[in-house]
Amino acid sequence: MEYIYAALLLHNAGKDITEESVSAVLSAAGTEVNESRARALVAALEDVDIEEAMATAAFAPAAAAAAAPVAAAAVEEAPVEEEAEEESGMAGLGALFG
Repeated sequence: MEYIYAALLLHNAGKDITEESVSAVLSAAGTEVNESRARALVAALEDVDIEEAMATAAFAPAAAAAAAPVAAAAVEEAPVEEEAEEESGMAGLGALFG
């Protein structure tokens, strides 16, 4: 996530988003830089209009709020499924010993 933040900071400052500039921002923030991640980020942003992407993302919170009840229902169902898997796993282990 910090790589994205570095790119947004550079964009906001009007600087070019390059491997070197992303690495410099991350280093200045005290983060260990992974050169391949910086390179991948720069390559991924090559054809992206950041202003347009940010304007489109402004609508994302409304969509997320609409999806929240569905996500909450999925989370409530998840523990039941995990318990069933755990019981079947225990039965399999019991067969090994007797």
